[in-house]
Amino acid sequence: MNLLSHWPDLLTLQEAAEILRTDPVTVGSFIQAREITCIEIAGKSLIPRAFLEYFIEKSCKMCYNKGVKADTPAPVGQGQHLDNRIELDCTPFQGENEMAPKITRTVTINGAKHWIRANTEQEYADKLLKLVGTPDTPSEQNKHPFADYATTWFETYSKPNIETVTATTYKRQLTRHLLPAFSGLTVEDITTDDVQRLFNGMTGAKATKDKAKMVLNQILDAAVEDGLIAKNPLKSKRIKITGKTSQATVPYSVEQMRFLVQHIGDIKDPLDRAYLAIQALHPLRLEEVLGLQGADIDREGMAIHICRAVTHPTRNQPEIKDTKTQSSTRTIGLSALAVPHLPQVAEHEFVFGGTKPLSYTQVRKMCDRIKRDIGFTENITPIRFRTTVLTDLYDQTKDIKLAQAAAGHTTSAMTLRYYVKGRETISKAAAVVDRAYSG
Repeated sequence: MNLLSHWPDLLTLQEAAEILRTDPVTVGSFIQAREITCIEIAGKSLIPRAFLEYFIEKSCKMCYNKGVKADTPAPVGQGQHLDNRIELDCTPFQGENEMAPKITRTVTINGAKHWIRANTEQEYADKLLKLVGTPDTPSEQNKHPFADYATTWFETYSKPNIETVTATTYKRQLTRHLLPAFSGLTVEDITTDDVQRLFNGMTGAKATKDKAKMVLNQILDAAVEDGLIAKNPLKSKRIKITGKTSQATVPYSVEQMRFLVQHIGDIKDPLDRAYLAIQALHPLRLEEVLGLQGADIDREGMAIHICRAVTHPTRNQPEIKDTKTQSSTRTIGLSALAVPHLPQVAEHEFVFGGTKPLSYTQVRKMCDRIKRDIGFTENITPIRFRTTVLTDLYDQTKDIKLAQAAAGHTTSAMTLRYYVKGRETISKAAAVVDRAYSG
């Protein structure tokens, strides 16, 4: 039978309904009654064309047989004709017709032609299903849930090979943003639309979204490398990531810095005085200040050696590690204004904490005490001191390389972009132009 040769090899319920001139619900009832055999692929019911052809042929035979009385022969010279039927309901029932003959059919799957030979329709269905389930068309069971794949990537490839602080940041992006956004999806199912919806649904600064993007990009790149997806949907040119710009760190004014330095002696606790003397007068990161040991302070050579850093990736549990970058391991000048306030510390003890460096909570309380003791109007914020010192260092010398070396940056562009804020006012800039052009 070749009545449906122009139809696909696998028919949806809607297509079968069009052929039978009925509706998908009726086709579904035929399937439920096992009058039409279907197969399940990726959760969708599909009817092999050959099965529907057999159903139509069987229905035609049954309709004719019901339309002729058993004891009435057909007219001489006339063959059996469907117009002789007298019942409108010609739906066949299982067992009313003989078994189907042996089957030899061709099907085309993904452009490739296959011969299927079988003794029964069930055997044919099993063989067809096996062909459809080949690696060229992976079934739903062979796909990889995003949550499982992302967690395996993090635990195996990321966490063991990055700094603890970075790993904590990556973990936060996974749990807060990525896993909830792609819940229930497999890696193979994630589209560019899904990725864009992730960033559309995130609030806050663009820098926060960029962190999530960085983690997701590594996961999807790994999926490409593993052959799970052909390309990374995050790299589509359609992806747009917007958000508020992160607020830049504002340096303290020169007047504020002079006030702080002049009132260091008013701070009650000696350790608090030492902290402000080190943090306010040198371009150091907080983790570098906490990592200073007695041997790093060279009073004779008037130098500070930055050799290590102390971070707290799990809140207040300190982790002693190398400096942030190779350039961060450096020697800077020791301020003469700071020397009178520095304590004598054993070589291998921490300047701030002794045998165990201070925690972030202890530093925050120390900053609150300093503010209260000297009557400072703004908060004492460690990162603002680093920005302030680098701004004034460049403002006084105009030597960006000197500022870069003091900051411990790999490039001078980093120093200029994020730390050198400039002290000149717009009126001063106008005066410079006036002098240049006035003759």
